[in-house]
Amino acid sequence: MASIPHSPAAFVGASASDLLRSSSNGISGVPLRTLGRGQFGARRSDFAVVAKIRKVKKHEHPWPDNADPNVKGGVLSHLSHFKPLKEKPKPVTLEFERPLLDLEKKIIDVRKMANETGLDFSDQIISLENKYQQALRDLYTHLTPIQRVNIARHPNRPTFLDHVFSITEKFVELHGDRAGYDDPAVVTGIGTVDGRRYMFMGHQKGRNTKENIQRNFGMPTPHGYRKALRMMYYADHHGLPIVTFIDTPGAFADLKSEELGQGEAIAHNLRTMFGLKVPIVSIVIGEGGSGGALAIGCANKLLMLENAVFYVASPEACAAILWKSAKAAPKAAERLKITATELCRLQIADGIIPEPLGGAHADPSWSSKQIKKAINESMDELMKMDTQDLLKHRMLKFRKIGGFQEGLPVDPKKKVNMKKKDEPIKKTPDQNIEDEVKKLMQRRLDAKGPSVTPQLGLAEMIEKLRREVDCEFSEVVKTIGLKDRLVTLREEFSKVNSQDQLVHPALKDKIEKLRDELNQGLSAAPNYERLKHKLDMLKELSKTKSLAEKNNKAAALKQEINKKFTEVTNRSDIKEKFRALKAEIENSGASTVMDLDHGLREKVMKVKRDIESELVDAFKALDLDVEVVKSKAKELSEQETSFSDVKVKIEELNEEIKQGIENVIKSSDLKDKIELLKLEVAKAGKTPGPVSKNRIAALEQQIKQRLAGALDASNLKEKHEQLKAEISKTIESSGGLDGSLNGQYLREDGSTYAEPRVEIGVNSTIA
Repeated sequence: MASIPHSPAAFVGASASDLLRSSSNGISGVPLRTLGRGQFGARRSDFAVVAKIRKVKKHEHPWPDNADPNVKGGVLSHLSHFKPLKEKPKPVTLEFERPLLDLEKKIIDVRKMANETGLDFSDQIISLENKYQQALRDLYTHLTPIQRVNIARHPNRPTFLDHVFSITEKFVELHGDRAGYDDPAVVTGIGTVDGRRYMFMGHQKGRNTKENIQRNFGMPTPHGYRKALRMMYYADHHGLPIVTFIDTPGAFADLKSEELGQGEAIAHNLRTMFGLKVPIVSIVIGEGGSGGALAIGCANKLLMLENAVFYVASPEACAAILWKSAKAAPKAAERLKITATELCRLQIADGIIPEPLGGAHADPSWSSKQIKKAINESMDELMKMDTQDLLKHRMLKFRKIGGFQEGLPVDPKKKVNMKKKDEPIKKTPDQNIEDEVKKLMQRRLDAKGPSVTPQLGLAEMIEKLRREVDCEFSEVVKTIGLKDRLVTLREEFSKVNSQDQLVHPALKDKIEKLRDELNQGLSAAPNYERLKHKLDMLKELSKTKSLAEKNNKAAALKQEINKKFTEVTNRSDIKEKFRALKAEIENSGASTVMDLDHGLREKVMKVKRDIESELVDAFKALDLDVEVVKSKAKELSEQETSFSDVKVKIEELNEEIKQGIENVIKSSDLKDKIELLKLEVAKAGKTPGPVSKNRIAALEQQIKQRLAGALDASNLKEKHEQLKAEISKTIESSGGLDGSLNGQYLREDGSTYAEPRVEIGVNSTIA
């Protein structure tokens, strides 16, 4: 303060306003003009003014005294408080990455051993490194949603400023919301990428505990959003494209932020971003939580790093709300559809930026290059649009989210949990159905060979008859009074079926009981005759369809076989063999094969074997069971009767054995044991324990003993031994002929034919 020594004096000509004037115009409230006219008791030379200057600390600039003018980003980059870390961050291993630690430890141990002993372990090291890379590739190509959440929250994941300083040639950070505060959780600034200027803004997390506390763990207050809003207006005024980086768990939700208008600040940003006349690109580099992320994410294009997530509520919060426990976070992460792949499929995100194996923190420089490439490509596309197209493009991007259009087919995956619509079944008069069936059968008889049109008509008629039978059964159930029980059992069965579980024995008993009651009351139903008639028609048509399909397959197979046979016989080398052999036979003068000499006969047999071999290879290419048979037609005809008798006896014995086993299984004690065995196997799963194995083995042994005892009690064993002896005798009498018993198939006309196979026999007589 300035002060003067003076004595009381009379101030002549001084008004009241002059005396009350500010001290900026005088000393101690006295105007200098009055001091000049005042009458002091001392002489003029005694007047003095004394000023005292307060000492303050020298201003500390954010840049060093010897600042490098050639630093990347220019001298202005020294204004940023973001500096490289003095210490390298400690590696952090996520829970699902722990299996990789064993391989890393082995690689380190082998390298240490090689350095200590001087031996060459390069092959072992390369092998271990290949195994590690393969395990890493397998792990990171099959990540679950909750694992991607953990990667997005990784402590060493590159932050907004890490990427910005890596992709820009020059960058200067801009501070403050011009309302009294500068939120460190939101960083804004101007930078250049490949000579093009952009306005950058994004959420900034810390790289260690100290920085996280300073940055508030990347959770902005209203001041941060208002700072971003100020820079948006600045970019819009100067025509700078905007690039935003999203990496926040959400807006800071403390009492002070709510008092300062957190919701209003976010809403203001949302409204403003839809009216900006410059291109906007948003990139999710970590986690994007709720409105805190959306406040700077209303862009023309939303891009996401491969392991980034974007959600309205964190998986832990969602699990606590829906399942009352944060332990259900993996299930919530899967249901929320928060990964980049899912959001691109839902057309919320517009592109995925790849990350290196191990996440962006494994190679931050490579990740930044991919981000730079994505920014350039997106901006090249958006810069071609005029202002109106740009605004419309941004509006339509958000308008189409969650929209649907009636009449379009629904994705089959979405139909799983949709309630089935009960459509009324339209009944067709019985006479009309009979007429249609008769017409269809007549068309099939008139059609020569396999025809596609009758086949289609047959399938449609079968489907129509099935609907009619279902309708008749519904009427029967309703008449008997079992409709409510049937609906309840259907719901229980569908619930068990949807969860891929075995049907409980109690539920099976309910179904069997309902079936017995339905069968008992079926004959008393008013529409029983109609139902029986329609069922008979359905069985007949189904049988006809099955036979038609077999015939069509047989006809197609016959064509393929003829085609292959023609290809083999028309080959030049086969024809040349035939010509040469025919010429030799003609020169020999023999009239029959028996007249040929031994050498020529051997040549004929050799050519025969070669042709058979070629045909076998050709037919095996068609997945046919090829069997080369010898010319023993006479023996086959003589033994046909004996083989047919044996076949009949085998079929009868099989039926008796099958009936005996069914009778034993229907007994209550064995049926219960089989159900218990199924439940034990289902509970044990793929890796049963010792106790489960013992229980399963004991139950299997009991069931086998019960079946063996029941079969021994009957005379089936004796019949089996007798039939076995008879078969051996028949085979011996055939002289070792291949008389394999093949199953028989029914033709449409009622005749039978043997199991389909290809038999090759080449006639040894060459004309």
